[in-house]
Amino acid sequence: QVQLVESGGGLVQPGGSLRLACACAASRFTFSTYVMSWYRQAPGKERELVARISNTGDTRNYADFVKGRFTISRDNAKSTMYLQMNSLKPEDTAVYYCQAYRFVGGKEYNYWGQGTQVTVSS
Repeated sequence: QVQLVESGGGLVQPGGSLRLACACAASRFTFSTYVMSWYRQAPGKERELVARISNTGDTRNYADFVKGRFTISRDNAKSTMYLQMNSLKPEDTAVYYCQAYRFVGGKEYNYWGQGTQVTVSS
């Protein structure tokens, strides 16, 4: 079982920055086997992928709408993933969720955190 807890959300002005964290309550070995992702969901909209990082951290992918502004990273020794968000815009307002995913031995393992609210407003 993997438990994910997001933190770092809040209210920020346009152009500001926030750093989200996703702490994983699992062994460091277990965390390092998961691909980790950040998703977000705005009111009335579908949940959408923001960024993804491979289990080793070597590969990172971003949605076009955050490229150049957000940076995903992970610290496998701390079983934690991060999302550094700069140059925030009002349209970045959403609940941000972290996801842990792996496919091993023909079985899918997929876990979600409870979400953290990010509000960008003046």
